[in-house]
Amino acid sequence: MANIKSQIKRNKTNEVRRLRNKSVRSELKTRIKSAVAAVENQEDSSVEAIKSAVRRLDKAASAGVIHKNQASRRKGRLMVRLAKIAREQSQS
Repeated sequence: MANIKSQIKRNKTNEVRRLRNKSVRSELKTRIKSAVAAVENQEDSSVEAIKSAVRRLDKAASAGVIHKNQASRRKGRLMVRLAKIAREQSQS
């Protein structure tokens, strides 16, 4: 444990940010999973689920929880995955 007062304060703020980031990342995973599941099941709310996932990714990037390039990469991968599912469903 740190003896320096400023480092003790820093440790507290780091812990608060870590917990916030943890909850945001968890929500990101949930939104992405629900978007993929909605498209796979051809639900009416699939477009809304995708928009919600993309919006949360953008918010996380702007808040500094994840890097903006990581957000962009995740959005791209999500869109590729959804396009692949849509293509498979249209062929069958």
